[in-house]
Amino acid sequence: MRLLPVGKRRESTQFQFQFLGVGIVFFTISAIANFALALPPLEDTPEEVLRTEIFLTARSPIDGKPLTAAEYAQLQAKLRTRPAPPRLNSQVREIVFLLQLRKAIRTFLPFLPI
Repeated sequence: MRLLPVGKRRESTQFQFQFLGVGIVFFTISAIANFALALPPLEDTPEEVLRTEIFLTARSPIDGKPLTAAEYAQLQAKLRTRPAPPRLNSQVREIVFLLQLRKAIRTFLPFLPI
């Protein structure tokens, strides 16, 4: 390993600091450029604006037909007031519960013959 004379060492050190400074500047510029690329385009409508729009038409949740706002409100009220489904026989409910319990047990203990 050769040692450099004092004058050459200073030049080498200055070059290293200049090279480091150029690297830091390049890194900063590239970070700012990446940040600017991550922004959405100017013509893109912000989500906050889209959420405040009032929709005058809708689609039926049942068959997908277009509805007016009044028809949609009537359909929603009708769906809310629909009676609850009829209750199953107690024996059928018990059998369904036991089948669900068996399925859960077989998930954790698949080697059991149940």
